[in-house]
Amino acid sequence: AVANTLMGVKDGAQQVEGTINGIGERAGNAAIEEVVMALRTRRDYFGVDTGIKSKEFYRTSRLVANMLGMRVPSNKAIVGRNAFAHSSGIHVDGFLKKRETYEIMQPEDVGFPRSKVVLTARTGRHGLRHRLEEMGYTLS
Repeated sequence: AVANTLMGVKDGAQQVEGTINGIGERAGNAAIEEVVMALRTRRDYFGVDTGIKSKEFYRTSRLVANMLGMRVPSNKAIVGRNAFAHSSGIHVDGFLKKRETYEIMQPEDVGFPRSKVVLTARTGRHGLRHRLEEMGYTLS
């Protein structure tokens, strides 16, 4: 639904329909947060400025999910718990060196608290050092 909506915009659609979290009757509803952020991050391609206040997406996503008694899937693009989470060693190292390598948008742009490094068996020493420093420890 998101891809179809984006192509409609590219082909000249002046208005699109979407829902928060893609929730709606049955299936196939375009998640408006995904549409808006795709248009914003690829403004050079689409040539569109929606004027939508994207910093409200995270909060609105949670509000809608809570009101409907639903959970936002952790792997949901833009607003899922893992949307800005990094865990694998080389991935974390690259993220710590140059954030935009792995994030085409800032989490703050959608009201997401912040990116995070998640410790797993595959995190690696750079990720471990980063997390320990976040907790106030300094390694020597």
